[in-house]
Amino acid sequence: MATTATDTLEPLGIGLGALLVLVGIATLVGTPWAHKSGGLLLAAGQVLGAISAVAIGAGLAWIARK
Repeated sequence: MATTATDTLEPLGIGLGALLVLVGIATLVGTPWAHKSGGLLLAAGQVLGAISAVAIGAGLAWIARK
């Protein structure tokens, strides 16, 4: 009987990756930059941060799955 090595942290990595993706999407949908008077630079930073959260979350889930 062959035993397989399983990663016990795989579900945690996938779950955290999915959470980051959802937070990034919720931030984009919520458009927090539309309610602040911080200017164009602040809005661009918030959009970049939300897109980065989606990319990091998807990458984490993909790496955990491999």
